[in-house]
Amino acid sequence: MAVDAGPSGEAPAGRLAGRWVPWLVIGLWLVLAAGMVPLSGKLSSVTTDSAVDTLPANAESTKVAVLEDSLPDGDSNTFVFVYHRAGGLTDADQATVERQYTTLAKRYPPKATAAGEDDEGSPTSPSTDGEAMMFTLEVSTVYGEPEALVGPLRDATKDRPSGLDLDVTGPGAIDGDMDAVFDGIDVQVLLTTIVVVTLLLILTYRSPVLWLIPLMAVGAAALTAMATVYLLVKGFGIVVNDQNSALLTILVFGVGTDYALLLIARYREALHHHENVRVAMVHALRCAAPAIVASAATVVAGLLCLLVADLNSTSGLGPIGAAGILCALVAMLTLFPAVLVVLGRRIFWPAIPRFSTAVQEKPGVWGRLGTVISRRRWVATLGSVGVLGVLVLGLAGNTGALREQDQFLSAPESVTGFTVLRQHFPELGGQPMTVFTRPAHQEQVLGVVKDTRGVALAIPDQTSGGWAGISVFPKDAPDSVAEYDTIKRVRTAVHAVSGAEAIVGGPSAENLDTEATTERDEKLVIPLVLAVVLIVLGLLLRAILAPLVLMATVIVSFAAAFGGSVFVFDTILGFKGVDSSVPLLAFLFLVALGVDYNIFLASRAREETVRLGTAKGMLKALSATGGVITSAGLVLAATFAVLATLPLVMLIEVGFLVAFGVLLDALLVRSVLVPALTLLIGRRIWWPSRLSRPAAQLPAGQQPLADDEEPALQR
Repeated sequence: MAVDAGPSGEAPAGRLAGRWVPWLVIGLWLVLAAGMVPLSGKLSSVTTDSAVDTLPANAESTKVAVLEDSLPDGDSNTFVFVYHRAGGLTDADQATVERQYTTLAKRYPPKATAAGEDDEGSPTSPSTDGEAMMFTLEVSTVYGEPEALVGPLRDATKDRPSGLDLDVTGPGAIDGDMDAVFDGIDVQVLLTTIVVVTLLLILTYRSPVLWLIPLMAVGAAALTAMATVYLLVKGFGIVVNDQNSALLTILVFGVGTDYALLLIARYREALHHHENVRVAMVHALRCAAPAIVASAATVVAGLLCLLVADLNSTSGLGPIGAAGILCALVAMLTLFPAVLVVLGRRIFWPAIPRFSTAVQEKPGVWGRLGTVISRRRWVATLGSVGVLGVLVLGLAGNTGALREQDQFLSAPESVTGFTVLRQHFPELGGQPMTVFTRPAHQEQVLGVVKDTRGVALAIPDQTSGGWAGISVFPKDAPDSVAEYDTIKRVRTAVHAVSGAEAIVGGPSAENLDTEATTERDEKLVIPLVLAVVLIVLGLLLRAILAPLVLMATVIVSFAAAFGGSVFVFDTILGFKGVDSSVPLLAFLFLVALGVDYNIFLASRAREETVRLGTAKGMLKALSATGGVITSAGLVLAATFAVLATLPLVMLIEVGFLVAFGVLLDALLVRSVLVPALTLLIGRRIWWPSRLSRPAAQLPAGQQPLADDEEPALQR
């Protein structure tokens, strides 16, 4: 779209087009980088995946974990050693098990106990089939975290007779293997994302240099975001885990690159109409910035809705993600255009946009698509809805919660060990629970626990600090519905003991509380996100009906993406459920980011409607924004798809679902369904703004076409 020019051929741009402005902006960013870059490297030092930090303080399992930390021996990690030999254990095997237990108990004495202790006090337990022996080891956290412990424990038990196999499992081993997956994940995600974005930018611009400028600006935004999040953690105590840290990188690179693509598209248009590159950039910013700011505001507002969540890792993602989006917004509206202006037109080589007073606008692929949609409005609408409806049917698949043991793409020893444990010790199939009670009531609580259905074994533990512990082993598999039911029954039973003040925790109890908290958060956050995004759309489009239509398409798009993803997870990838955190995260990203593309399209359509009318305005908007929005969708989908390269099912599910949803929204919903609905509804889409009124009621200069006028592209 041409901007009215003055006598000299240049449109008034004011002081923002001064020669010194871009250099001043670059200088300010260099000063900012000097302070922020050192802080960005400290973010990993404040990340935590501790259940105490993740769960809300009022969760029962959190209270148990805090109490364990406060006891003289501190918190501990439970490791389970399962020795097994097909055909039965030999005397030498049994002697090896006894010797290795003694060695480990001496090495880690404060919390070394025998959870399977028999009547004669033996620290080890043989299986009834004679093929296995096991013992548990409680290792205080003073000796290190699970990741640092599990390796030495496995190394210390390598000296075994030939044919005697050992699996080191239990909550501590699972935590250690989980931590190993996240070890170095930030660097891996960052490097992979940079490679993916670089390739996509090179393919998009087919320029040997231009791709480097947005990548440099987004990189500056990412480092600034990491430093900002570090300061937020130190100043306000928000919780940052490894998952949120990885999502921060993905968000900044994906969204920042999208903003770059949109601004470059407007800048390229302006360069055809303005000879001075600074003036062209000012006009490009005037056209693109409102939609970009509205897009950022939508995502930030949606992310900040997470602050009402009870789960600390979820509520922490709100300010973390918002900081990343704001840093990307500022960088792409200041540093990025400043560098482009300094480098001039030659940065677009070999396809340098030339200044011309007569620019020929061609409809291109998106223009031709708009013409087809305009002639087959009902076909386009019903066809799009039909495709989305078929994908929604995938929700009939396995949407059950993913167990912790099923989180690994390739099962480590800690997971396979649980399978072996259940084969030989079916009565000890679950992860141990920890019950704390007042010492005077320990015997009574112990008796109540032993009588609870689903409990295989309950053993009194140490008394310290005014509390007595009880170790409880459920019969059922870890994180199964049956085990969760047992935990609930144990809690109900011990809470009924007057004066005991008993509380129940442990790894599975923490997972149960996490799942329950996530369900509460979904019921609170999802409606709030919808309301906030709807308000932002209403303010941007100055209408009521258009935001409602756009929100409806985004919600249907999310349901279709979720259904299609569940089908892939269940049928093709063979995942055993969906992680409890995935639906809320995917909903947030797909609604907020999905609305982004509708904002870019609808805001341009409203701009063109003032000149051309609703029908031609929408088709012109589709023609002008189709290519850049599709490119932006591909970039954002590719950055989220980076998560699918990691060996953890939850991250694969988030990455695939969001990537698939973004592509679905960019290629079908925004490209076909929204234009078709707009053409069907006509000028009433802008109700109750003045653009929804008949032409006779509009001010001079605003002459929308009649609803029944055949739309066609302006050539």
